[in-house]
Amino acid sequence: MTTPAAALVVTPATLRRSGADPLRQSMEHLGHVLPERADSTVLLDFLEDDLREGLDALGDVEAHFADVLDALHPDALSPLGMLQAGDEQLVLQRLELLMDVVTRVRRRLSQAAGLMRQTTTT
Repeated sequence: MTTPAAALVVTPATLRRSGADPLRQSMEHLGHVLPERADSTVLLDFLEDDLREGLDALGDVEAHFADVLDALHPDALSPLGMLQAGDEQLVLQRLELLMDVVTRVRRRLSQAAGLMRQTTTT
């Protein structure tokens, strides 16, 4: 079962209530196993940025489909509402961004795995 993007996106209000950011915690866990070097720190920063950007884009895609479902609700059903909900330009841009982010995350995870191997072999 997949986790909705909204469940992974952490809002400032959520952070105040829980005191924790799951993405930040994941980066901290990874940081503990990487060598203490500048390139590791930079990699962690880039990976965190990429993950946040991807989750944000995923949330926009999810919101698009929620808007489509809302437009198809019997109380809201209208030709104009359906045309507006079907305007996919933003969602297509976000999907393109997601493809780019997935590639970057894959590359950064590979780099992190290489750095982890360096710490275990030295």
